[in-house]
Amino acid sequence: MADILYIVVPCYNEEEVLPETAKRLVAKLSAMIGAGVVAEKSRILFVNDGSRDKTWQLIGQLHGENSLISGLDLSRNRGHQNAVLAGLMVAKERADAVISMDADLQDDIDAVDGMMAEYYEGCDIVYGVRSSRETDSAFKRGTAQAFYKLTNRLGGEVVYNHADYRLMSRRALEALEEYGEVNLFLRGIVPMLGYKTGVVTYERAERFAGESKYPLKKMLAFALEGITSLSTRPIRFITWLGVGMFLISIGMLAYILLRFSGGHTVEGWSFITVSLWGIGGLILLSLGVLGEYIGKIYLESKHRPRYHLREILE
Repeated sequence: MADILYIVVPCYNEEEVLPETAKRLVAKLSAMIGAGVVAEKSRILFVNDGSRDKTWQLIGQLHGENSLISGLDLSRNRGHQNAVLAGLMVAKERADAVISMDADLQDDIDAVDGMMAEYYEGCDIVYGVRSSRETDSAFKRGTAQAFYKLTNRLGGEVVYNHADYRLMSRRALEALEEYGEVNLFLRGIVPMLGYKTGVVTYERAERFAGESKYPLKKMLAFALEGITSLSTRPIRFITWLGVGMFLISIGMLAYILLRFSGGHTVEGWSFITVSLWGIGGLILLSLGVLGEYIGKIYLESKHRPRYHLREILE
């Protein structure tokens, strides 16, 4: 007997692309139901993340026109990761497996077939992984690769070239629900679950319509969020940096004393001035890194809810 599949699609100001996204997803899900791959109760769940355009009105219209489409409206904008999580948690109560994907049609919808095949083979988590980054600019490709490598080196576990296009079984979602942190970085949390995983590769297309919701500033903030949410190694690096600077200062002191005892003046005041500026910069940088972690502790200590649901269309 086929299992129930929900496809969770977070949406923020996606009125330009939403009709085409719904059309393609409905066609894919209908074909899978017709082939007996998934159950008739399978649905597409669009999650409105506090959009300022007509996204929610469109979701309501699409829901009225097609029973395969459901909708979830958050009370306000809570960010992509919280919107994905909200959709996953709502779908968890209704589905055996849930696939999350973005609304911009860059992720290959046909990869859903491969994900379900891996799921039926016993995988609780199936990652959609890009086979290449030829469609990205050289800058974006380089920075993305640097992020994945840096995050893994700093102790985080992320899947290379994977974003948030993945399948999760109900068992995996129940495990994910136990992770209660407010500073959410799903790409790093999901690999921690430890269940059997699979990988489906696909070619990422250009955005069908609309503008990207992740400009450079948001991408950098997202990368910083991921690194500081997954690892404490940046703090440990500051500790070793402090030890190194202390040893250098001892060496410089010994050098100055030797020069002074030999009757020589110590030259290089310009070097000392530059060193003071450099050390001052390192101190401020270190305080900034510590501030990031303290800020996260402050937010976590409040135990505030990550989102509120306004309405569900079923």
